[in-house]
Amino acid sequence: MFIKNNENSSGFPLVRMRRNRIKDFSRRLISENVLTTNDLIQPLFVTKGKFENSKIDSMPGIKRHSLLSIISEAKEIYDLGIPAIALFPFIDEKLKDETGSEALNENNIICEAIKAIKNEVPRLGVICDVALDPYTNHGHDGIIINDEVDNDETLKVLSKQAINQVNSGCDIIAPSDMMDGRVKAIRLSLDENGFNNTPILSYSAKYSSVLYGPFRDALGSKVLKSKLDGKKSYQMDPSNSKEALREIQLDINEGADIIMIKPALSYLDIIKSASENFNIPVFAYQVSGEYSMIKAAAEKEWIDESNAINESLISIKRSGASGILTYFAKQVAKNINK
Repeated sequence: MFIKNNENSSGFPLVRMRRNRIKDFSRRLISENVLTTNDLIQPLFVTKGKFENSKIDSMPGIKRHSLLSIISEAKEIYDLGIPAIALFPFIDEKLKDETGSEALNENNIICEAIKAIKNEVPRLGVICDVALDPYTNHGHDGIIINDEVDNDETLKVLSKQAINQVNSGCDIIAPSDMMDGRVKAIRLSLDENGFNNTPILSYSAKYSSVLYGPFRDALGSKVLKSKLDGKKSYQMDPSNSKEALREIQLDINEGADIIMIKPALSYLDIIKSASENFNIPVFAYQVSGEYSMIKAAAEKEWIDESNAINESLISIKRSGASGILTYFAKQVAKNINK
């Protein structure tokens, strides 16, 4: 049929976009993004003492593991095909102080957990958070001097913390503190100590977000009221996007091997910009608040939990993330493997 009107040649009724959506098989064939277990990283909380295996009220379905239970959890995660876990500690208040000295204890709970997991599940990747907030009695990510988080003094401690973790068997060091220059300081320290092949996953664009609340409950970490305005002096302003690209570029220049955007869903534009502007793996962290909002709405039967999880994660991947830290990782992997 010869079409005289060129307007019809590129539009309705000849073009019907719904044709490819009508049947399940064709929708699957033309899907542009597919979530796999290789996209997932499972964050885990570990502790010892009276809070072992304790539930986290603000994060339904998530608990603080004991050293024993985290081994069985790691085995299950590995068997599901998830490549890596990210470890976070719940520290006894008695061990916390102004400088977060417990972070440098060679036998702290994170170091013990790393050794136990690598001994039983050696091929599972272990990612370790480098920051002082779980260990300080004031809840900040660094050393406070004269009512300010002292950037350069904090770098010295973070570098030692990273070495402590790698000595225990950590595979990837992940500084989340947002101190200036911490990637360079940690990279130099790793190299000087013979850990040239240990990658750094930098939380390059970590925003000052209300969505971290349940995570802080899980850690038992609360920011005490002081002259400091929360963590706004080092975490990023949610209104800024160009600043994120500058932070990412600086971290790459300092030796970051992978960069991270945190949170994820409110910052899909940043994930997209990072993936388009930098030739480096981009990870995203679907944080505790994002997890708990979906769980709460699903519990009220306002949304379908499984579909909401999949939609949220595929949107993060579609934006350009090649790895996603999510508390739904194990749940999603089970569905993928069905």
